[in-house]
Amino acid sequence: MLDLLVAGYSHRKFHAPRHGHMGFLPHRRSKKHRGRIRTWPKDDPSHLVHLTAFLGYKAGMTHTLREVHRPGLKVSKREEVEAVTIIETPSVIVVGIVGYIKTVQGLRALKTIFAEHLSDECRRRFYKNWAKSKKKAFSKYSKKWQDETGKKQLDKDFNLMKKYCSVIRVIVHSQMRLLPMKQKKAHIMEVQLNGGRVADKVDWAKEHLEKAVPISAVFCQDEMIDVIGVTKGHGFKGVTSRWHTKKLPRKTHKGLRKVACIGAWHPARVGFTIARAGQKGYQHRTEINKKIFRIGRGVHIQDGKVVRNNASTNYDLSQKTITPMGGFPRYGEVNNDFIMVKGCVVGAKKRVLTLRKSLLTLTSRKAKEAIELKFIDTTSKFGHGRFQTAQEKRAFMGPLKKDPLKTMPQPQLEEA
Repeated sequence: MLDLLVAGYSHRKFHAPRHGHMGFLPHRRSKKHRGRIRTWPKDDPSHLVHLTAFLGYKAGMTHTLREVHRPGLKVSKREEVEAVTIIETPSVIVVGIVGYIKTVQGLRALKTIFAEHLSDECRRRFYKNWAKSKKKAFSKYSKKWQDETGKKQLDKDFNLMKKYCSVIRVIVHSQMRLLPMKQKKAHIMEVQLNGGRVADKVDWAKEHLEKAVPISAVFCQDEMIDVIGVTKGHGFKGVTSRWHTKKLPRKTHKGLRKVACIGAWHPARVGFTIARAGQKGYQHRTEINKKIFRIGRGVHIQDGKVVRNNASTNYDLSQKTITPMGGFPRYGEVNNDFIMVKGCVVGAKKRVLTLRKSLLTLTSRKAKEAIELKFIDTTSKFGHGRFQTAQEKRAFMGPLKKDPLKTMPQPQLEEA
């Protein structure tokens, strides 16, 4: 027996790799509800001045049909059905500029300049209780833009930014009034400006103060982006749900959804790698390389007509919007600009997501592939959807009892 052990035949009886990833510890609830950008894309002065991130709201999922164009693959030139996520992205409003200088301890904010007029949904963010407040935020600051002394000071600050700053970021806020949500308080974030010289960035930011910037000015079709957000929360969970550990045998005393051994006698403490019960979900996550399948324009008026065809394709010419029959479950209708990304994204419905340009220069065939959609599904996501549009349903079902009856005009009797 000793010879066998010496020969190297000693081994464990069952293969049992650990459960759960140690790279995401600690599994605490996120401090911030909105995804925070910790790293910005590298600046290239040869490009035009542009925003590097945007805000969006998760609406729901659907599926698309397209032909794959990737030479060398078996699926190339074949049709493929893929799951996609719809993120509603109404234009963001630029309301401020922040200039940073480089120090030995990192970046330091040199000057912050806000716009003259800030909307109520933006100012709500500066209050805990808007209804009981005096609503005086930025009332004194806005007078800077009106008198001569204030204007001179603002010009001086802009010139200081151009002279000393190395990084320029703009303060933007989302437009909650355009979304199908009860929340009125806008989400505010700083977005770094890349491209051009520092003076060009300051001029761009000054020119765009109080103006809306659409999603199409930040991202483009077929681009790979990163999605930063907070995952769906699940509350306090045991080890089976939280770490996916194996359940104990049926007759186990005092429960079976447990970890049998939480460590050796010595060291006389529980190690951090041991699976324990606690918070599951609502954690900050960054997902990279999400491909944009479509940047859709919202419902708009063109030549005096309402245009609702942002889910139409060259192969499917039916006039339909991206909103499925009956709306997106737990969200509603998407009437603003949106982006469609391949696969799923973090968070529950209505969750605010931070969309960032990729930190890498992607050169793979998958990243460079041009996407041409043949079909976008708009059937009901609540049950077994059969109809793509309301017109299609009416044509198939005919007049229904619940439909409003069209009253025929009664003929007027001639008076004798």
